[in-house]
Amino acid sequence: MDARLSRREALGVLGAPFAGNTKSKVIVAHGAGTIGTALLRALDNAMRACFNVDTPVEAWRRVAKPGEVVGLKVNCLSGKGNSTHVVLVDAVCHRLQEAGVPAKNIVVWDRLNSDLESAGFRPSTNPNRVRYLGNDTLGYGSELATHGEAGSLLCRTLTDVCDAVINLPVLKDHGIVGVTMALKNMFGAIHNPNKYHMNVGDPYVADVNMLGPIRRKVRLHLCDAITAQYEGGPSFMPQWTWPFNGLLVSQDPVALDAVGWRIIEQKRAGRGMPPLKTVHREPTYIARAGSPGYRIGISDPARIARVEV
Repeated sequence: MDARLSRREALGVLGAPFAGNTKSKVIVAHGAGTIGTALLRALDNAMRACFNVDTPVEAWRRVAKPGEVVGLKVNCLSGKGNSTHVVLVDAVCHRLQEAGVPAKNIVVWDRLNSDLESAGFRPSTNPNRVRYLGNDTLGYGSELATHGEAGSLLCRTLTDVCDAVINLPVLKDHGIVGVTMALKNMFGAIHNPNKYHMNVGDPYVADVNMLGPIRRKVRLHLCDAITAQYEGGPSFMPQWTWPFNGLLVSQDPVALDAVGWRIIEQKRAGRGMPPLKTVHREPTYIARAGSPGYRIGISDPARIARVEV
């Protein structure tokens, strides 16, 4: 373990918050749509419920402090079709600034500048505004981070720039590893994600999420479920998308993925499609991430509180 970790950080790396009989809360906020007012209302409702506070600003102050640089890890692989919505990112940036985080301390990032552009973001390194950085801007570190079967270089945006990270994945199917939400979105922080799709991503997705900077810095998972996809992912396949018009919010990426997986399975069943297990794409890495050897979060449905707002 890194000797520079504080006691509080060390507890987090060891997974203590998810030990014992602890329950994890996953907020499912409805009515998001893509219209600014409705989306902001859904975001505010979700954040208040997630942190059990009276105002959105109070909630965001639990996520980041004014002096910290906050990274927003978006998912832009599907272009404008089904990536993290620009309007959602704008709403998060707005609320962070209201909570005391200046625009210059907010960094929106993903694997490539071209991915950001395809999703509607404008890459920018302007130090006085919100920055939008693909990993190709700053590159990757030179020291291999390892855990279990994972050995990767981490992007310098994560390791050298960000003090805290808000994970902004999309609710969707993945043609190899079953689903891609909070846990899988961290593949965008490493240089070699192509190596980790074998065996439906198990144990590779969990191992990547055990890498030190990811464990220490990612504080909130806010899944964009405005448009969700139940087949054909991660590429945008409009024939298999539907307007869920919601957000999933949790401090626990495993619990969020467990809830999101069930939402996708329900939609597949409603469309007469077989369960992911039947088509050999059951995302067993979710249970792995919640197991005693990892404790990244909680996968047991009995210990997950799904809260609808």
